[in-house]
Amino acid sequence: MGTFKKSVIIFIAEGAYAGKSPVAPGTAGTVVGILLYLLMKNLSPSVYLSLCFLISLIGTWAAGHAEIILGQKDASPIVIDEIAGYLVAMFLVPTGWIFILAGFFVFRLFDIIKPWPLMQVQDLHGGPGIMLDDIGAGIYTNVVLQAAVLVGDRFLSH
Repeated sequence: MGTFKKSVIIFIAEGAYAGKSPVAPGTAGTVVGILLYLLMKNLSPSVYLSLCFLISLIGTWAAGHAEIILGQKDASPIVIDEIAGYLVAMFLVPTGWIFILAGFFVFRLFDIIKPWPLMQVQDLHGGPGIMLDDIGAGIYTNVVLQAAVLVGDRFLSH
């Protein structure tokens, strides 16, 4: 594999080098996810979801190759999974800062504790094993945020 291709893979997998953060690279990757979300939040749901799917596909490819390049299974500098997971977490969630921050904290919690079956999904080989547990954490986060919106609307309407 050529040097340029390796550089592109690492750039993608490390979330524009956020994964090189000496402290909490996964959190730094999620911050990149927030920045990307801010650029995407006003897109139509179909375009937003299409971009999530594309980022997840490219991320799976890059993460699998980066794991080989870095010589470590799910190496901590690989944060494209946090980026994709956060974007999934925010799908069709209101765009206010309270939701952006709640999404950040709830997503990081699910990403760290990995509730069932996310821990088992992480055992998959290569890129899918790196990406799918975070996408699952994003889905769990989305469900929590959507429930919070419903409960909040119920309380506010009475």
